[in-house]
Formats: sequence, C-alpha cells, structure tokens
Amino acid sequence: MSFDGVFTYAIVGELQEALAGGRITKIHQPSAYEIVMLVRARGHNHKVMLSAHPTYARVHLTNETYDNPPEPPMFCMRLRKHLEGSIVEAIRQVEFDRIIVIDTKGRDELGDVQTKQLIIEVMGRHSNIILVDASTNTIIDSLKHLPPSVNRYRTVLPGHPYIAPPTHGKLNPLEATEETMLKKIDFHAGKLAHQLVSAFSGISPLFANEAVFRAGLANRATLPKSFVTLMNDVRNRRFAPTMYTNGEKEWFYILPLTHIQAEGKPFASASELLDRFYFGKAERDRVKQQAHDIERLMANEKAKNEKKLLKLEQTLAEAKQADMYRLYGELLTAHLYAVKRGMTEIEVTNYYDERGGTVTILLDPQKSPSDNAQHYFQKYQKAKNSLAVVREQIERTKEDIAYCDTILSQLETASPKDIEEIRDELIEQGYLRPRAAKGAKKRKPTAPELDRYMASDGTDILVGKNNKQNDYLTTKLAHKDDVWLHVKNIPGSHVVIRNKQPSEQTLLEAANLAAYFSKARHSGSVPVDYTRVRYVKKPSGAKPGFVIYENEQTLYVTPDEELVRAMKQRQKEHAAKQP
Repeated sequence: MSFDGVFTYAIVGELQEALAGGRITKIHQPSAYEIVMLVRARGHNHKVMLSAHPTYARVHLTNETYDNPPEPPMFCMRLRKHLEGSIVEAIRQVEFDRIIVIDTKGRDELGDVQTKQLIIEVMGRHSNIILVDASTNTIIDSLKHLPPSVNRYRTVLPGHPYIAPPTHGKLNPLEATEETMLKKIDFHAGKLAHQLVSAFSGISPLFANEAVFRAGLANRATLPKSFVTLMNDVRNRRFAPTMYTNGEKEWFYILPLTHIQAEGKPFASASELLDRFYFGKAERDRVKQQAHDIERLMANEKAKNEKKLLKLEQTLAEAKQADMYRLYGELLTAHLYAVKRGMTEIEVTNYYDERGGTVTILLDPQKSPSDNAQHYFQKYQKAKNSLAVVREQIERTKEDIAYCDTILSQLETASPKDIEEIRDELIEQGYLRPRAAKGAKKRKPTAPELDRYMASDGTDILVGKNNKQNDYLTTKLAHKDDVWLHVKNIPGSHVVIRNKQPSEQTLLEAANLAAYFSKARHSGSVPVDYTRVRYVKKPSGAKPGFVIYENEQTLYVTPDEELVRAMKQRQKEHAAKQP
C-alpha cells in the first residue's frame, strides 16, 4: 500500500503549508467518490482533491480539471452550506494513521462562529469523507452512510457522534525507539516485515520491507537502527516522492525504495506525484462503470460477427465449387445411358481431362439419372448466384467487426463526456434502443467538444475521441490544407494539426497523440499515416468515423503518456491566459 501513514504524514505537511489560514471558496463533487475544494490562501487559489474511492482513495493538491455534474449531489450541497466561506485553521493527521482532519472556522446564518471538521479516512474500500460539528462531535453528514447493521463498532449517520476507526492497539512509529522495537518484535518468530506492520500504526508492507532490506542481515542490532533511521527521515521531512515502474506494474512512495528493482521518476512534491500517478485512473474507472453495458454489447456483437464470418467463409469455399458441380452435371448428362436408378455413385470418363482421367460422382439412389444431373446443375446455379452475395456479406461483416473494434478502442480512452456521444451514435446505428425518459426534453444537437492539445512550438492540435468527434473534426471543422493523422490500419482517433506547414517536431508530437489514442497505445514503434485533409474522404454510406485517404506518408512513434500530458498542460495554461 503506497498511501500509508507515512505518505499521509507527508501530504498533511504539504496541505498545512499551502492551505492553513486560507478561505474555502468553492466546493464541487465531480463524481460519487470525489470532492474538489478551492481554497484561496496567501494570494493563490489551490485545488484540493479529496477522494474516498474504493481503489483510488487519496488527498492532495491538484492541477487537474474535473467535469462537474449539472446538479450537485446532496452531500456536495451540504458541504457548501457548512464550509464555503470558512477559514482553514489547521490540517492534521490522527495518530499517524490514514486519517486527515481539516479544522475550519466560519459563521452560520445568524453570524455565530461555528467550528467544523472535515475528516477524510483513506481506508481502501472503507474510505469515507465525514463532516463533523467540532463543538459537539456530531456527524452532520458523510459521503458514505454506515448504519449499525453494517458496522457494529461505529455508526456513520447524521446526528450520531463521530467515532474514529479502531486503532487495534498499534503504536505511533514517530515515538518508536530502538528499545521499543526490541520489546515489540519477536526476532525468533520470523516474518519481521509483517510484525512491523502489526505493531505500528500507519506502517505499510512497502515501508516495512524497506526497513528490513536496509537492515541487511535483519537482527536485534540492525533492524531497530534501520527502522528508527527511516522514521527520523520522515520526522525531519527528508522526502523523495518517486513513481516506480517495472514495465508491468507501477507504484509510488514518499521515500526512496532500495528493495525493489524498478525505474524511478522523481517529483517535486507528494501532491504532484499523486496527480501524475492517478492521472485518468479514477476517471477511467468511472467511464468503465458508465460504459459497462456498451462494452458488453459491442464485445458480444463482435463475437457474433466473428462466428458469422466463419460461416460465410465456409459458404464461400463451397460456392467456389460451382464449376465442379457444372462439370458433374455435364458428365452425368453425357453418361445417362450408364446411370441406373438406385446407384449411389458412378465412375465416368472426364472428357475435359487431356490425360483421359475418370471422375467418381455421388448419386442419389432415389432419383432418376436425369434428376441427378439436374440436381448438380441446380447446385451449380445456386453456388454461382451466391458467390457475389456471400462476398458482399463477408465485406459487410468485416466492416461490422472493425466498427465494434473501433468502439471498444474508443471506450478505453473515452472521458465521461464522450460516453453519451458514443451512446447516441449506437442508438443511431441501431445497436441500442433509445432511452425512454418521461418528461425529458429532447437535447438539441450541438457540435462535439474536441480534445485540444498544444505542440511545443505553440501549434494547436485537435483530437477526436469517438466517431462523432472524428467525423466532425475531419469533414467539417478542419481546413483542407491542415495535416490529418491516423494510426495505420488500427482503430484510433483522428488527429488534425491546425497548420499548413507544421515543423517536424510538431508532426512527431501529433503522431504521438494519434498513437496514444488508439488500440496500439501500449505498443512500440506504431505506424502513423499523415496527409492533407483534402485527401481524406468519407465514402457514401460508410459507418461513422470511417474514411479513406491517399497521398499519405508514415511516421513511426512510441506512445508517450508524459508527452501527451505535457501537451495538454501547455494548452490549459495557454487557455487560462486568454481574456
């Protein structure tokens, strides 16, 4: 667990330094588990992410932009009522655990001073955000309600007293000494890292394994020194926020980890590290929940069409035997004198074989000789007529499979706002039924909102994240001489550089966007075609997002998430400067 008591200690220090004395000006709830507070402190606006997500629970300063629902949830409205306009007096950690308390002071409707506490419990799937009246220790409201039937130890409901999660008798590691270690750890029992986790509050297996590793030959002399030295680094805030990756897995920590074999990327602060690590993760989870039915539908449609394609290809193989059926019919007609009713086969001379070979023809014993011949002529005619139809069906089925692949690929990179556009498209294409909403007003069609990025030289780059956006970008918005990019023969986004003569660097950056927002985002050396928009055409009757193009050239790039993030941040900073 990366976000342990040690990491919480570091985050609390950052928040205290940045927010103490500041005023809470705005509160939003972009999703079911996330609260974003805007705090004005020391002449600057700071955004604070408070998340009680079952998998991505965390607290940190953030520079990300979050989309908010049109109507704020009830808990958000309750927070606004009690906290907006209040002063952040202090931010503290409870007993070195993953519990953060934001102490605030404000005034109620009558002007009386009120003290409130916003308590964030970062406890995995048990994470919660709780608003408490500090003067009475009474819960005003919470993100998740826990009735007595769910939790016998404590009730988390409005009007009930706030009770902190149980500590299980663990010690505060900041107060640990070598003597304490010798009393708490049984060096003969083994599993020293597990014992450290069990004995001290807020210690994760990650920290415990590091302490054991640094001890070398861990024993009564080396382990206490190693543990206390690490805690001295924590106490004196000698932090090194780092994100680690070994190709398959990525994780983070606030202290250098020497016991793992992985590449580390340092960050200036714990908040910056968390912003980067969780970039898109919680949003991807939210999208997955919203698009679960679409993903399942398209996966089923793809599987169904793949089965259909196999049958069609089998039918095509049979249809290609049309000439053989014609040959059998002609040979039977020429040898009618030798065919007798009741025969199951006959071997006849093949007049078309220059070497004078013979052919064995199967017969229906219930049919007359002439009926057997006519049967083969009928099979010939049927096979001949089906060739064109089957080939057309095969092409259409391949297009349907490609379309399903495209939608599934788009769902992997979609944002919450993209899902509704994908859903609308599937309704238009007949894959989904329209949602029947009583009294709901029909939405007016609006131009899709495109993702914007900025190249290192300031050039604008536009990206379509779904078929509606792709069609709008390529066929309506882009100028004829703009440069258009798309991964070669792989489902992906349309990308347009708003420049007639982009630099080589801008071309590479745009190609990186095309590769990143495609099915090949986790591959290396991805081929990306680029050409002028004027050479991109949408065939009549083609499915959404499908185009053909010519006069293309090809670049090879490896998708780089850091580059994508930098281009997005550059565009945000540019937009913020505009009047």
